[in-house]
This record gives sequence, C-alpha cells and structure tokens, in this order.
Amino acid sequence: MDIEERLSLIKEVGEEIITVDELRHLLETKPHPVAYDGFEPSGEMHIAQGILRSINVNKMIKAGVSFKMLVADWFAWMNNKLGGDLEKIRVTGEYFIEMWKACGMDIDGVEFIWSKDLVRQEGHWKTTIDIARASTVQRILRTSQIMGRKSTETLSAAQVIYPCMQAADIFHLKCDICQLGMDQRKVNILAREVGPKLGFWKPVIVSHHMILGLLEPKTAYTDTDDRLLDLKMSKSKPDSAIFMTDSEADVKRKISKAYCPEKKVEENPILEYCKYIIFEKFDVVEIKRPEKFGGDLSVESYSDLEKSYVAGKIHPADLKAAVAEKLNELIEPVRKHFATNAKAKRLLEQVRSFEVTR
Repeated sequence: MDIEERLSLIKEVGEEIITVDELRHLLETKPHPVAYDGFEPSGEMHIAQGILRSINVNKMIKAGVSFKMLVADWFAWMNNKLGGDLEKIRVTGEYFIEMWKACGMDIDGVEFIWSKDLVRQEGHWKTTIDIARASTVQRILRTSQIMGRKSTETLSAAQVIYPCMQAADIFHLKCDICQLGMDQRKVNILAREVGPKLGFWKPVIVSHHMILGLLEPKTAYTDTDDRLLDLKMSKSKPDSAIFMTDSEADVKRKISKAYCPEKKVEENPILEYCKYIIFEKFDVVEIKRPEKFGGDLSVESYSDLEKSYVAGKIHPADLKAAVAEKLNELIEPVRKHFATNAKAKRLLEQVRSFEVTR
C-alpha cells in the first residue's frame, strides 16, 4: 500500500487522530512505526477488548505498524483491581493473552509486554518522576478517567502516580503512536505536552471509539468524562456488555433487553455493535421480518442498515435478533476454544473464581 492507503486504513481505526499531518509524516519517514495499547487484567474479557480490539490491531498491522500490547499488571495493582492481588492479576493477564489468540488477533504482528518487566527497564522510574515533576497535581487529577475513575472519586497516592507511569511507558516502549481508546486521550495528551520538554518526542494519538454499554444511558451528567464512563460497557455491570465466553442464551438475553430506541442512531448500542463489529466481520446481515412488514431483508452495509432503521423499515426487535445471531456466530469459536483447550479452560475457571472490583 502507498502512504495514503495506509493512512486511510488507520483513519478507520481512529475516531480522533492528533494529528493527521503528523501521522502522514511518520508513515513517510518510518517504514514500520510502533504503536501500543494496554489493558489492566481484571475479570473476564468483553467483546470490545476482544473482537473489536483485534479488528483495530489487525488494521494497524496491515497498515505497516508494529504493535505492542501492554499487559498492565502493575496498573491493575495500583488501581486496586482484583483487590490488588498481583497473583490473580497475573493469571488474568495470561487469560487476556490467550483470549486475544483465540479471537482473531494477528498475533505474529504483536509483541506482548508486561508492566512488571517494563518498570524494571533502566531509567523508567526516573522518567516517571520527571513527568511528575513537570506536572501539577491538578493536571494529573484531570486524567483520572483513564483509570475508570470519576472526577468526584477520592484517589489513592498510587492512583496519582498511575498517569505519570503510563506516560513514561510510551517513551520506554519507544512508541510513535498511542493507539488506545478515547477514554485514554488525556494521558496521551499529557505525554505530548511533557515529552519534548524531557528530551523525548511528541507521540501521535490514534484514539479508537468506545462502544456503548447495552443499558439505557442516564439523562443528566455534571461532567463530560463521567458521562463517557457511564456510557461505555463495564465489567461491574455484566448486562452492559457481551463477554467473550457468554453462552448463546446469555447473548440473546442481553441483546433482547438492550437499549435500542426506535428510528434513533445517537446513543444506540445495538447500531454501534453493527457498525464497529458486525459489518467489520460480515458482508451481509439478514434481518428476519414478518411478511406483513415486508419480509426478510438482506443488508450489505452499515450505511444501508442505518438508513433503513431511521426510516422505520427495521424494527428494534428484528434488529436485535439479527445482532444476537451474528454475535453468537462470532464468539462460538472462542467458546469452543475455552471449553476444549486445557490451558484456556483452566485460565477461564480461575478468572471466573476471582471477585471483580472496581
């Protein structure tokens, strides 16, 4: 692919890119720029961490990007996930890697790195402190959203260090591109601000969309970042997300109860599943409708689906049934892997035995 084709593919991943000109220059000057994402190992993996993350990583790799996936065990520990039990966090990290292998990620193009190893890298702690010294407490507190924490929550001292360490990771991973979710943009902006001051570079930010949770959103928010946290799927609210090993019955139940306002696109999680997951994996979606409403409908693109839905040609119940069927088709190979592979089965059983904490 030429530069514009590579850029176009990355734009499919990035809901926001800071900046497009910098990204183009990076692609022109570096054959294989390095991008990264990171996840705290905590609880079972949902579909946004699994299939959606695989879709986006694979596009980045296809565009010629070298991808590093940070298994953020120390961050989960600092953020008190799984009660701050490092052994449980380690097991969950192994489960995460096994899950990514099972759900279609191009593993040959991904390097998995653990925080416990990265923090031992020479100079990492100094960079973390340098970033802290270059930032005010107020500036760091404004990034609390990256930890899944609302603006009103009281943070521990470890959680104040967390953003500084995450920004330091970018430079010690030698990343040119921060390819994380929109909920992580504030710490990536912090890295852009402090990097040149400390003799590093200004990373490009490619922030992917955060898929809505399945539950009906609240109507009032006092803080836009708190709003984003409430809208996205959450492990602490199991019915807000499809998990990668949910049973067929669970998928159908969750989707049937999901918020799906008739003729409305905005804040409609079922349409988001269609846009960001289903039509990335399937060329055609069959919507089964009663004959009196026009009979079955074959839809070949998300744009066509959206137009038909807004026009009232597709009822929410019919759309939900089609979405549940496609989701079950997507995660069935993952269910089988974790039911038949001895290592995967053991890891899943262990993770399910852990109590999930925020």
